[in-house]
Amino acid sequence: MKINAITCAVLAALAVTRVSYADDAAPAGPAPAAQNSSVSTLGAITVTAQHANEDMQDVPITMQAFTGTTLQQLNVSTFDDIIKYLPNVTFAENGPGQGNIYMRGLTTGFLGNQSSASIAPFPNVAVYLDDQSMQFPARNLDIYMVDMERVEVLEGPQGTLFGGGAQAGAVRYITNKPNLTKVSGNVEASTGVTAGGGPNNSASAVLNLPIIPGSFALRGVIYNDHRGGYIDNVPSTFTRNNSDGGNFYANIKPTGGLCPNGLPSSTGYCTVPGSPVANNNAVARKDWNPVDYQGGRVSGLYKINDDWDVLIAQSYQEMDAEGQSSTYPISSDGQQLQPLQTSVFVPAWDKDRYSNTAWTVNGKIGDLSVVYTGGYTDRHISEQQDYTNYARAVGGWYYSCTGGTGLGAGTTPRCYSPIGYWNDQVKSTHQSHELRFSTPEDGRLRAIGGLYFEDFKILDDMNFNYKTIPSCTPVNLSNALAGGAPCVANVVPYPGTAQMDPGQRSDSTAFGEDEQRGYRQVAAFGSLSYDIIPEVLTATAGTRYYHYSEYQRGSQYGTGSNCVNVPNGQCTGGDATNMTAEGLNGSYHGFKSRANLVWHISPDAMVYYTFSQGFRPGAYNRTTKGVAVGPDGAQYKKPLSYAPDSLTNNEIGFKTEFFDNHLLLNGSLYHMQWNNVQMQFFNPLVLGNTTFGVNGPNYKVDGAELQFDARITDGFSLMGSGSFNRSKQTTSPCLVGNIPNTPAYGACITEVIIAGQGLQPFANPFGQEGSEPAFSPRSQFNLRARYDWSFNGGYKAFAMAGASHMGSMYNQPATYPSGEGVIYPTTVDLRYLQEGYTTYDASLGIAKDAWDLSLYGSNLSNNHASVFTSSAQFIKSEVPLRPRVVGVKFGYKF
Repeated sequence: MKINAITCAVLAALAVTRVSYADDAAPAGPAPAAQNSSVSTLGAITVTAQHANEDMQDVPITMQAFTGTTLQQLNVSTFDDIIKYLPNVTFAENGPGQGNIYMRGLTTGFLGNQSSASIAPFPNVAVYLDDQSMQFPARNLDIYMVDMERVEVLEGPQGTLFGGGAQAGAVRYITNKPNLTKVSGNVEASTGVTAGGGPNNSASAVLNLPIIPGSFALRGVIYNDHRGGYIDNVPSTFTRNNSDGGNFYANIKPTGGLCPNGLPSSTGYCTVPGSPVANNNAVARKDWNPVDYQGGRVSGLYKINDDWDVLIAQSYQEMDAEGQSSTYPISSDGQQLQPLQTSVFVPAWDKDRYSNTAWTVNGKIGDLSVVYTGGYTDRHISEQQDYTNYARAVGGWYYSCTGGTGLGAGTTPRCYSPIGYWNDQVKSTHQSHELRFSTPEDGRLRAIGGLYFEDFKILDDMNFNYKTIPSCTPVNLSNALAGGAPCVANVVPYPGTAQMDPGQRSDSTAFGEDEQRGYRQVAAFGSLSYDIIPEVLTATAGTRYYHYSEYQRGSQYGTGSNCVNVPNGQCTGGDATNMTAEGLNGSYHGFKSRANLVWHISPDAMVYYTFSQGFRPGAYNRTTKGVAVGPDGAQYKKPLSYAPDSLTNNEIGFKTEFFDNHLLLNGSLYHMQWNNVQMQFFNPLVLGNTTFGVNGPNYKVDGAELQFDARITDGFSLMGSGSFNRSKQTTSPCLVGNIPNTPAYGACITEVIIAGQGLQPFANPFGQEGSEPAFSPRSQFNLRARYDWSFNGGYKAFAMAGASHMGSMYNQPATYPSGEGVIYPTTVDLRYLQEGYTTYDASLGIAKDAWDLSLYGSNLSNNHASVFTSSAQFIKSEVPLRPRVVGVKFGYKF
């Protein structure tokens, strides 16, 4: 090998493209001692990132792969566990199964989970279980990683082979398939403790059983994992105060500088005297956020002949996350809380279950390889979360108090309980079919092509239950009509529009939606590779044609002034929108392409250039009401829809092996241009009380990744990876008045009237040119060391230690208001700095023959850094790292 050629490649590009962390050929336990003085080499990992079996070192994209053995060694079973080993991936989450995956800083921010099934943009990172798409808006499925063959993380646009949604990259979970010839299996159990929290325990079992040896085999896995809670919901109160945003409705002003409660006011208005004080005594408890995973998978493989086989797999998983995963630094009444504490007033949970049926037929027609694969996923989500702090906002006051200029206008102001919550019931189905053809892999000219069909449906019944004004029962209505306290009727969705529940909503439902959204996609793709110089220089080009048919229909409903003092059930739709009547149907189509040039400088060194494009679907908004009120009325009408955005990636990289495959050094440099980027706005004071999406600015990302994997001695391995990104907003459009015949039409909106505050400046919501986007840390890296040895005739042992670092980042664009020092947020878009952090892990173990025993620890420094900070629930919340976990794990194989 010529070192000078490799040096040139290193100078041309620096970055990571391969993560293996352990010898793929090694068993789950430590490797046996060498039989001679030579040092064992690093094992190859075979991947299917390009729909072909290839050594990862030959794939001309930035990617990482973790074998099943590696996942076991690193004690990885959920995405939260693996994220620390991914140097260019971030995860904004509100808890298990409640987050978005981002790659290379390609994000504009993340809101709360409320209404996410109805309103969140489709993700720009695809998630696959084998060949089935599992992605979901703001709720990427938390697939439990047991009996995995490998996990592949593909960075950069993958739109040609994986379609819409793989705009920034893809995460692929590849399961182990049945073995036709060997009876085998394993069991694994663990138990442990969480610092300051509850106990943990897990168990799993795998069985592979050839029914007809050589022709038909079954493989099954079952698992159960309990993770103890560690967040304490401490006893708290909620007292209405003089800074609450809706106090202007009551129009009670200070006298002599003081309000009726004896305190001054910073807003010029006072809270309603005699308002009830709420407490959370009924739900306060220690360690209130345990999580349980239960599930299984059965697969059957039938070999028809040497050319054809059929695989059918059935997966099922239930996740039950109790409580909530976020903490509150400051309680609802302004008291400073300790780390890992919160103040929540209602029961909270997220129950998420799915079943997936998948089938694959592999065969040959002459020299052509043929693959048909399909799948059907059925997912159900039931989530409830506290929304009590919304009572401090204008909208929260409106639905929990009457009188003044609010609901029941003209009557004496009075307030009811501030306790509120939201409840979301989601059902979705995801069906896909793909037919692929490919020519022999040893030909000088190689081709792959295929057809794809996808049908994705989401049904969402989302209810915001913070209306504590009495409903219009016969008694309450009679009293109201006789001059007593006003009542507000229970709302009903618009007739014929509800997709899940057409019935009358509860006494506490103030607002909600019952809707269905989704799309159908048909696509055709193809790729050609030609060896310009066989085994030295290869060129590849491919493209994908796609056609999306997208829709949204249903009912948005709310209890407005037309629901006051009318019988329950006679308020239809209320102050909201009939989405079905808006005709939210449309389609779009286009091409996305990719090209590679690969130069094998030597058998151990490859450099490449890759051009790739990606996209994600657009979506619809629920309403087109006028907002951004100025002196002459509304200045902006919410758009009916927003379009797809697109990403173009130019990347150079290298993949190298040194010292007879004892050192791998891989890297890449990339420049990405992200255009017409989708953004969402939710600013109740200015832009209305419903979130809406638009297309906005452009961004660019210049970055580098670097990874190494070294077998220093026969027993000692050292591996690490890191990334550095410079992400910038390159344009800054403004929110332009779009209502004809108004003074603001065609001009940037710079002033708005805010209820209770008058005319105020309006900051550009699209962010600031030259600023960094949200969730875009400059740097991420990790480092691992592992030592294996043998002793006493057959015992094998290992010790492993590592560190992972995540750089600092913001949760919102630069022009959003800072949340620092804000005790009582009245908006969900406050901007917070999420400080960088470093975590440390270690494990050691012993094995003999078929059994192994290990002791492991994660987050050993017990760091409580926030991985997602926001004001999405109208209070500053932080999702902390799971505290230090120490456990012991036992395994047995046969």
